[in-house]
Amino acid sequence: MKIYTIGFTKKNAEQFFSLLEKAKITTLLDIRLNNVSQLAGYTKKDDLCFFLKRILNVKYIHSIKLAPTKQILDDYKNSKISWDKYEIEYYKLLEERNVKKLFSTIVDLNKETICLLCSEEKANHCHRRLLAEYLKNNLSQNIEIIHL
Repeated sequence: MKIYTIGFTKKNAEQFFSLLEKAKITTLLDIRLNNVSQLAGYTKKDDLCFFLKRILNVKYIHSIKLAPTKQILDDYKNSKISWDKYEIEYYKLLEERNVKKLFSTIVDLNKETICLLCSEEKANHCHRRLLAEYLKNNLSQNIEIIHL
């Protein structure tokens, strides 16, 4: 079983949709706190939902419960907390939100090929990596994580 992740920053639409197509993604799970920003370009919520369906026949789901809180995100962006502290706070949030149970109500890893979407170009300092690792360590399935 695989969980894919992707960030849209520094990818044009052709690169972005080609990566999803090559990985045979069936469901894109948007885990951004804000998916309607003008900075999101082709990945703004309504546009992305349309493009995914029309171009790849991929289902789009947005789940704010999988995103960090605005406070955690702002504290990290404003250097009030380190990346290590961000990880701790985000993992604590996932536990509080009972993400192990929540995740299975959103997608079915046995039937869908999912990709976690966020904005960061690389996964190393992004909550999509943290969420993927959390799921790998807390779900009863054998999960491989692939960052696109």
